[in-house]
Amino acid sequence: MSIDRETTGSGEDRLIARHFAPLATHPGALGLTDDVALLTPPDGCELVLETDAIVAGMHFFADDPPASIARKALRINLSDLAAKGTRPLGFLLSLALPRRSGDVTVDDPWLAAFAAALGADAKAYGCPLLGGDTVASPGPVMISVTVIGAVPTGTLVKRRGARPGDRLVVTGTIGDAALGLLMRLERAGAGDFDLAEAERAHLLSRYLEPCPRNALAEAVRTHATAGMDVSDGLVGDLAKLCAVSGVTAIVETARLPLSEAARRVLAAAPELLATVLAGGDDYEILCTVAPERLASFLAAAAQAGVPATEIGEILVGQGAPRVLGPDGHPVALDRASFSHF
Repeated sequence: MSIDRETTGSGEDRLIARHFAPLATHPGALGLTDDVALLTPPDGCELVLETDAIVAGMHFFADDPPASIARKALRINLSDLAAKGTRPLGFLLSLALPRRSGDVTVDDPWLAAFAAALGADAKAYGCPLLGGDTVASPGPVMISVTVIGAVPTGTLVKRRGARPGDRLVVTGTIGDAALGLLMRLERAGAGDFDLAEAERAHLLSRYLEPCPRNALAEAVRTHATAGMDVSDGLVGDLAKLCAVSGVTAIVETARLPLSEAARRVLAAAPELLATVLAGGDDYEILCTVAPERLASFLAAAAQAGVPATEIGEILVGQGAPRVLGPDGHPVALDRASFSHF
């Protein structure tokens, strides 16, 4: 995403200059007038790199508001940094844009709304645009974000590191986004689950616009033995963390943090507990904390204004985590998480 001197005046140049150059506030972005950017790591820190792409029809609906699409594209990447105890430094953006995506025209007003929301989030999270690329596409809209963060040397919170006896902690609430997607796909109304319209709107918004927990990154870095964000489903992501750490775990669903909307849905349709556990798109932090550090971590979360809940324990052993239902009996899941393949 640069303005090439030899092609100044091209459609791509005008698009970049109008919508994205104002977002490139970091001096290392060089005003998006070059093919590269410069970034100097803070003293005593390592760089942390993370990238995720979202595609219309797979990760968002083509007719979603462009502002919401922009927020989702950046925030799902920021969520990964938060779970690693890392603070953001900046991001790269690549766009593949058709003239139309489904029934939606990707035109100048669409890009203006997209860029405005992206810029607002970049400022709010302290993560400026550094560069990227913009290309035409014969397919759906595709947006790829690469975030660059920093963490004091040797302190990155990895997936590997969970130890028997550690407590499992999640932030926020679990399952809202998956239930929101279900409602959108099935065109379910509030009355279908005895929801108030505001509760239905809450579930839909949690799928549309994640809420990354970057305010808790420092507490994760100083307290957690292992961590990752919940993107593909709580149970499946926990299984990944356990596998690389050489342990297993137990999860008590009676302790799961659920929104009032999710509780109401489950009261009407208890079978949707599997969707809550494995549906994905939560973008909450899942981490393990030594028992003697748990109270301190929960206090730090409260101080940061981020809800955090203990939901289980790391155990000696191998294999998939055991999930206990509200009645204390094991819960059988057809699948543990979302998978593209």
